[in-house]
Amino acid sequence: MYIEQAYKGFTERWRYFVGFLIVIVGWQFLGGIPLIAAMILKSDSINSISTDYGAMADTLGLNFFFLLVLLTFFAAMVSLWVAVKFIHRLSFKDFTTSRKRIDWKRITFSFVLWGVVSSALVFLDIYFSPENYEFSFEAGPFLVLLLISIIFIPIQTSFEEYFTRGYLMQSIGIASKNKWLPFVVSSSLFGLLHILNPEVDKLGYGILIYYIGTGFFLGILTLMDEGLELPLGFHAANNFFTALLVTADWTAFRTHSIYRDVSEPVLGWDVLIPVFVIYPILLFIFSKKYGWKNWKEKLFGRVLSREEYMALNDGESDLA
Repeated sequence: MYIEQAYKGFTERWRYFVGFLIVIVGWQFLGGIPLIAAMILKSDSINSISTDYGAMADTLGLNFFFLLVLLTFFAAMVSLWVAVKFIHRLSFKDFTTSRKRIDWKRITFSFVLWGVVSSALVFLDIYFSPENYEFSFEAGPFLVLLLISIIFIPIQTSFEEYFTRGYLMQSIGIASKNKWLPFVVSSSLFGLLHILNPEVDKLGYGILIYYIGTGFFLGILTLMDEGLELPLGFHAANNFFTALLVTADWTAFRTHSIYRDVSEPVLGWDVLIPVFVIYPILLFIFSKKYGWKNWKEKLFGRVLSREEYMALNDGESDLA
């Protein structure tokens, strides 16, 4: 009962309203100050500052720009922690999982599984289409990228998981008393949050099928596994290996990666393969490993009231 974990803290609607404001201010305003300041110092005037990802990366340097972008998520994560800890009085353990403790083995398994699969897919594509890639490895910049990625990518991906499949899913679930609405809304919003990515500008809105499909996949992991451990591991692996292995001039992650994609960006059937082929296979693997049952109830069932949850858990959540 992951959504009902919110009952272990305070769940009044005004608290979620205040919490959302804290997160948005920390993420979109305070988190952007270092990036804006760096661009001002590098530009002739405020009016000449570019909002194009590629131009900003060229101005600041790939690693420095990448670090400043990830710092916005560090600020967002701190803001979310403040909201959860001090507004809702909910422990981050209870915000993460319905288990007695955070299951790091689940996080590790999900990270390794998707890291192996996604890396294999990249190298297979390089093998079969070598003309689309340019070997761009530089030891010094790559090691700096590796250090930045190890420290900050888990923070970035964790914020996105905690915010969409944690805070948003729990707040909507508690208000609506059902699981399908928070499942659909949080999954869709996760995809739509990527609408300003340069990939959308290059490939068109069809790429949102991949982003929204990924959101639904991660939402299924959360509800079926009653916690965020599997999404946390998967998302961290996805962004970590993406940043290190392949970059392109038209992607959100412009990095000193090992390879550079020099092909002409085209939206093809390959965008559907992860959503309709690979993700179902992964769901099958996870379901067998962790013994998932009652899919209909867990994905579309009813969210208990506070009173029902308290009775089921011997008053553990009573904060009134």
